[in-house]
Amino acid sequence: MKFDPSKLATPGVTRLKPYLPGKPAEELEREYGITNTLKLASNENPLGPSPKAVQAMQAMLHDVNYYPDQHALIQRLAARHAVAAEAVTLGNGSNDVLELVARAFLLPGSNAVFSQHAFAVYWLATMACSAEPNIVPALPATHAQMPYGHDLAGMLEAIDGNTRVIFIANPNNPTGTWLNRVELQTFLDALPKHVVVVLDEAYTEYVDLAEFPDGTQWLAEYPQLIVTRTFSKIYGLAGVRCGYAICSAAIADLLNRVRQPFNVNNLAVGAALAALDDDEFVAHSAATNRVGLQRLQAAFKDMGLDVMPSVANFVCVDVGRDAAPVYEALLHLGVIVRPVANYQLPDHLRVTVGRAQDNERVIDAFASVLRA
Repeated sequence: MKFDPSKLATPGVTRLKPYLPGKPAEELEREYGITNTLKLASNENPLGPSPKAVQAMQAMLHDVNYYPDQHALIQRLAARHAVAAEAVTLGNGSNDVLELVARAFLLPGSNAVFSQHAFAVYWLATMACSAEPNIVPALPATHAQMPYGHDLAGMLEAIDGNTRVIFIANPNNPTGTWLNRVELQTFLDALPKHVVVVLDEAYTEYVDLAEFPDGTQWLAEYPQLIVTRTFSKIYGLAGVRCGYAICSAAIADLLNRVRQPFNVNNLAVGAALAALDDDEFVAHSAATNRVGLQRLQAAFKDMGLDVMPSVANFVCVDVGRDAAPVYEALLHLGVIVRPVANYQLPDHLRVTVGRAQDNERVIDAFASVLRA
């Protein structure tokens, strides 16, 4: 009899499909024989990494024979968020922390509640534990305030006796939609005590709204709350993989039981510590993004396209037709954006905000393709 490893795998894993990252620029250039490719598909910082982080990594290259010392980063993050060091859990990117939450709290027969159009890793992490995704329909496209946003009332109604985890991204990827302080706090007040809630704040440093919440300020009030952050976005360190969770010490203790002891490497630790000191770079990145976000939103609307509201470093735009041919045509112009049909948005493309010249090239490429 032929060996079939799928017969040995857990039920959730056999139902999974691997996460597909954005198309690399090098791959596009090989396939199409073009140069000068522009990749705005993965919500990376177009300004590159923090210069201080680069210097820190260069200084640490001769010490990579040693296992990572994560203590200094944990202490620094604890001080930054005014929590005990025991409340911090490091991750190989914040994706890693999301996986830790699933491993610690989900089991067959349980479920995790999250929104339609929410970050794909919530579904992947839930399924890998053979738990059930309990997906709540997003707010309708016609919603006056937040089309495609999280329906918090619907998410509360979806919670049942088997719910163990709720995932909420604020802002959400790939839509860019967000929740304000009042509506999110009202949701937290109404939560039953048998669930934990993950507030995924990967893009929070880009947001400049008075009513936008900082989840870390609520940790003392809501012991069920887990707030996740990353160095992949505004800090420009996606390639070294560093993220973290802040939560109660009791929850962090459980997460650290399933965390690999050296899941954040030496270079990532050094880069993260240095990036936390580079306020000038963060401010410049946020300011560049605000201008670029407004430019892209206005340009797409001028083309007659519907654009989802966004406060992140990307826009999700409805091209008015099946987006796959539009995506392919943009590739032929050397422009890589992200199709989001796998998020039940087959007519949309997600576009990362770039530098000023990048944004103009994207706008010109869209205009050319849509005229064809």
